[in-house]
Amino acid sequence: MKIVASGKRKTAVARAVLVEGTGKITINKKDYQTLNFLDKLKIEEPLRITQDIIGSLKFDAEITVKGGGEKGQVEAARVALANAISTFSKSKKLTSTFLDYDRNMLVADVRRKETCKPGDSKARSKRQSSKR
Repeated sequence: MKIVASGKRKTAVARAVLVEGTGKITINKKDYQTLNFLDKLKIEEPLRITQDIIGSLKFDAEITVKGGGEKGQVEAARVALANAISTFSKSKKLTSTFLDYDRNMLVADVRRKETCKPGDSKARSKRQSSKR
C-alpha cells in the first residue's frame, strides 16, 4: 500500500510517500536524523504522537521538499508526514490528536507576505514627511 500526501509552508512544498516498512524516514534522500536538533524534533512530533496512539511504526517515509528556506522546508515536511500518517493509519483518534496538539500539523499555514503598496517600497510603513 502506497500513500502520497503533500504539505506547504510559505513557498516550500513537500511530498511524502509512505510504504509499509521498518520506520525509515528520509528527507531529500537524507536521513532525518542528520538535521539540526530543533528541526529533527519538529519532524519527530508526528512520529511520537503516532507511537503513543497506534504503537510501532510500520512504514517507511520518503519526503521530497522543494522551494523555500530551511525552516519552511522542515515545516512543509512535517505537514506532509502528518497528513500521510493520518491517511495511512485511517485512525480518527490519531487525526483528532494531531489537530488537538497543533492544527498546523494537518492544515497548511496559508499566511503569505503582504504585497507592497503603490508608490511605496514597503507594505505598511509610510515615509515620514516634515511639512514645516
